[in-house]
Amino acid sequence: MTDLSARLSNIMAPVITPDSQIEIIEGDGSWVTDTNGKRYLDFACGIAVTNLGHRPPAVQAAAQDQLSRLWHAGQSFLYESRANAAERIVAAAPESIEQMFFMNSGAEAVEAAIKLAKKTSGRQGVIAFRGGFHGRTMGSVSFTTSNSKYRRGYHPILPSVFVAPFPHPYRWGMSQEDANAYALNELRLMFKHEVMPDEIAAFLFEPLQGEGGYYPASREFMQAVRDLADEHGILLVADEVQSGFGRTGDFFTSQVYGIDPDILVMGKAIANGLPLSGVGASREIFSKWPPGSHGSTFGGNPVSCAASAAVIDMLHDVIPGVAERSDLAFTRLRDLQERHRIIGDVRGLGLMIGVELVKEGREPDSEAFAKISQSAEDLGLFILGCGPDNNVIRFVPPLNVSLDDLEMGIDILDRSITAYES
Repeated sequence: MTDLSARLSNIMAPVITPDSQIEIIEGDGSWVTDTNGKRYLDFACGIAVTNLGHRPPAVQAAAQDQLSRLWHAGQSFLYESRANAAERIVAAAPESIEQMFFMNSGAEAVEAAIKLAKKTSGRQGVIAFRGGFHGRTMGSVSFTTSNSKYRRGYHPILPSVFVAPFPHPYRWGMSQEDANAYALNELRLMFKHEVMPDEIAAFLFEPLQGEGGYYPASREFMQAVRDLADEHGILLVADEVQSGFGRTGDFFTSQVYGIDPDILVMGKAIANGLPLSGVGASREIFSKWPPGSHGSTFGGNPVSCAASAAVIDMLHDVIPGVAERSDLAFTRLRDLQERHRIIGDVRGLGLMIGVELVKEGREPDSEAFAKISQSAEDLGLFILGCGPDNNVIRFVPPLNVSLDDLEMGIDILDRSITAYES
């Protein structure tokens, strides 16, 4: 145990533990450096946060300029960086999003979005989808079903939350079409047996599930949910905290699917690592949320907003290159799937890719990720896992990773899997 590890272990509550014991002192682009000068490719990106890599110069300059002038205002007075960030996000978001409300974290944004849906619809029920991750606060954990451990010890959770299946074709042993049909039929049966649709304020979903195993919804499934929402006057709330800001090949995954959400939840990469989150909706919806219905002391911090505006500006140039990197990554990873028995599935969109590790008969290999990730770290690559069995590799390199670094990361992954299988 290093000196810093011992200090942190002594003084910090153990409820959150680091994924690695490596002490990092610097980040630059796709790379981080430890106290011994060893460099690592960072394909964890702070849980899909540093979409533009570490310390992108334009974002750093914008944050530093704002920091030198004003770094906190609360809701006391006006400041330009909040308008700059909101204007740029709205311009990049689906057409249904016309105004913004800023907070600090994804969980806060989820809770605000649900409060908005309940307040403006006059309804109280929420339908979430199994495998979704929406946060760990007492409100947001009520909608989180990616892993039962997040709810353990916190009951009773919020009432009137109903959980519908989300298509998991590989895990169910089905085609995407059959998985869609099963999930939609179960949703309709929920309306028949559990709750009337006119009591539901919102469908809350991740267009591409994150913590639950990197399962993308199909365009057909999302359109069917959109149609059900329209039929019954239900608000469609897209949680794009992890899948937003270029991660799947457009600014938001909703746009990849051609779906306009009524309410859009965002966070993580919104300011490339500075604390910021947001909820977007139409003017009509926000007009029904009067002053005092919600609030935040630190939400929309001037420095974070300045960084966010710079992030959006950079992403306009970076997102067009995601397709090339995605094609390369999927080609290489599916080649690994052909050569390595342990890889059962490779799925995702853009540079949000899940690599599922399994035993015979598609049984999740719960031990594999820990050993493979440690081997990869030893070889100079940071990766994260996900899924209820922690057997899915989250492949989330920076969106502007060089092609050479992308190849290098996959080579390291190949060597680590080979070592595990031998």
